[in-house]
Amino acid sequence: MTLTYYGYPKCGTCRKATKWLETNNLEFIDNNIVENPPTKEELQRMIENSNLDIKKFFNVSGMKFRELNLKDKLPEMTDDEKIELLSTDGMLIKRPIVTDGSKVTVGFKEDQFEEVWKA
Repeated sequence: MTLTYYGYPKCGTCRKATKWLETNNLEFIDNNIVENPPTKEELQRMIENSNLDIKKFFNVSGMKFRELNLKDKLPEMTDDEKIELLSTDGMLIKRPIVTDGSKVTVGFKEDQFEEVWKA
């Protein structure tokens, strides 16, 4: 099984996740989330498979999130508008995202990776 990984090379959390995947000998396709963000269709599928609220896919601590004042705008937006917005800018997306096509993790917590990707 080869995982699809969306991360940002300068992000410390992403580097920890990459190291964990490599240490656990998991194959993954490394996508720079800024240069190659997931498409609207890929995001739609990941959100559905994750059973998480779309808001969990936003990088709420990022500068771009604050610049666009999304804290106030998100409640007024439709899910489709939110997904469209996420697909336009990888810096808006919480990272890393790891998926095998059916399972999805957003962010990096070692215990969550153990549970989802070593099972």
